[in-house]
Amino acid sequence: MLMPGSIAETPQADPSVSQDSGGGIRPLPVEQFWRLRRQLPRMYLILAMNAATLAYTHYRLAPTWLTVYVAGVLIAICGLRLIEWLRPIDAARITSEFATRILRRTEVLASTLSVAFVSWAMLLDQYGGANEHGHVTVFVAITVMGCIFCLTYLPRAAHIVCFVVLGVFLTYCIARGTFTLTAMAFNIMMVGIVVLSVLSDSYNSFTTVLESRVALQNERSQAQRLAEENAWLAHSDALTGLPNRRFFFARLDAMLARTDRANPFCIGVFDLDRFKPINDMHGHAQGDRLLQFIGERLQGACGPDAIIARLGGDEFGLIIEGSLDDAEKLGKWVCNLVQAPVPLGDSVVSLGCSGGLASWPEAGTTAHDLFDRADFALYHAKKARRGDMVRFSAELEHIIRSEQALEAALQSADLMRELTMVYQPIVRTRSMATIGIEALARWHSPQVGAVPAEQLFATAERLGMARTVTLELFGRVLGDFAHWPKGMRLSFNLAPTDVADPETVTALLNQIAASGVDARRLIFEITETSLFGDFDLARSSLKRLRGCGARIALDDFGTGYSSLSTLHMLPIDIVKIDRTFAARLDDADGRRLVRAIFNLTRSLNLECVIEGIETEMQLMEVTLAGFDYAQGYFIERPLELKSVLAGLKARKEAAATAA
Repeated sequence: MLMPGSIAETPQADPSVSQDSGGGIRPLPVEQFWRLRRQLPRMYLILAMNAATLAYTHYRLAPTWLTVYVAGVLIAICGLRLIEWLRPIDAARITSEFATRILRRTEVLASTLSVAFVSWAMLLDQYGGANEHGHVTVFVAITVMGCIFCLTYLPRAAHIVCFVVLGVFLTYCIARGTFTLTAMAFNIMMVGIVVLSVLSDSYNSFTTVLESRVALQNERSQAQRLAEENAWLAHSDALTGLPNRRFFFARLDAMLARTDRANPFCIGVFDLDRFKPINDMHGHAQGDRLLQFIGERLQGACGPDAIIARLGGDEFGLIIEGSLDDAEKLGKWVCNLVQAPVPLGDSVVSLGCSGGLASWPEAGTTAHDLFDRADFALYHAKKARRGDMVRFSAELEHIIRSEQALEAALQSADLMRELTMVYQPIVRTRSMATIGIEALARWHSPQVGAVPAEQLFATAERLGMARTVTLELFGRVLGDFAHWPKGMRLSFNLAPTDVADPETVTALLNQIAASGVDARRLIFEITETSLFGDFDLARSSLKRLRGCGARIALDDFGTGYSSLSTLHMLPIDIVKIDRTFAARLDDADGRRLVRAIFNLTRSLNLECVIEGIETEMQLMEVTLAGFDYAQGYFIERPLELKSVLAGLKARKEAAATAA
């Protein structure tokens, strides 16, 4: 007339709340187990007390083996089961499978004990008078009702107890033919059925509430998952799966907030070399695929002390806890990792990777300062040590301060007064006759002194003033144009940003038209770096300049990435060999190389000028090599307009006298 299953296989600990240790809702079998854990000890206590009472009332009437030994065994079983259910258990072990197994075992034990107890009661009923018969009936009724209530959360076991005990008892009463006992047994059976119905409703309410809680928990879990997904999307790059710029700077701000100088960290900025040409050649879809490959490589590149994020385009950021030496090792490894070949469509491509590093707190104490200095180290790497990792150092700090001073000076400069032009002649190698002049810019700032042209244009590009500076200088050149001898051509240098800016090209063409000069005497010189951006835009700009009658010269040839295809694809008329080749004319290999370049330009029907002639021997060598035009300090240094015109006049008079 009772039930529970063995739980001896579980260890220790004893929770009894409806939520699991993680705060979630427990499955139905587990919840039933914990509810029964509270109820079954009470049921065994009822069984033990009622059995002891019934045995006592029949002690002098029934045989000892029934009132002592059988009763003792049944009471002992109840005591053991009570102790078993009260023993501490480990909540982590109570899984759905374990709880289901215990519940099934409890149902089996319920049927077994029900048969045992009702059989014992029927045996005892054979002894004694009416009072004892009534005591057995009360024992059956009270015990069954108590067990049913204690088994509320295991309805099947409650039904087993009710129908096994009361069914056997009703059958027993009918068999004895006692009308009163039969009526009482039947009445108890009806009450039991009603109680089961009430308890069934209670159990259904319990399961409904539990299901509602499970549904609510699922909704909360789904909402939490959505929130986590949204947070992940907000802080990750959709293309590569790496953390994004927002996450990078949030992590940087969090690390700066620690202000723990005992735990330094570094940030790095990486940029992919040659990505844009590959992207233009293979298409943006393949370019995205290439970035995905790189992202997959970088995802597993860092441990718990470092993160790599995609900051945008082909730029990546690194944050690593540790020393600058550790960061540099990791940075170099990342550069090498990126440079490994990548399969792309039907071909295999290789990227370069350059990076800059800045350490906290030496390089800066704010996110802006650290990123700025790492970015400047990257700029220096791409300019001087492409494919390598560069630390921000005191030397770079000096360069930054110098550049900041230049930027401040240029922003406040009186360009009309501070910018000047000097001119360097270009001569025929055999006759030394001047055939053209190259215009070179000079900037003398009251704040920083004389500034080389390279720094002037680099500063103007950073400040977005390149167009202003170029147009101011070109206006000076066109103003001086009237003083040059007829037929003499004049070269003017364009910055890379000028070639890439259609508005600047339009303004140059308007200045030429307004000046009335013969555009056929103008030569615009560009460098190979002008072609690193949008190649098609650069070609279009050069065609527009050439369309007005001007010619195009490719300056510093041989120092960059120009190829035969570049020379064929661009509207170029003149090639100017870089001065570094003139310095190599002192050795045989250098002379062979210079001759090879000259033969290349001649085969392409391009005019060729060699720069950097600084000795008489160099001039003789280039003349013997076949060069028609040369330029350099040995021939003439850059001079102001009056000095150059005076020199031209003196040479003309000397030639006339000699004739």
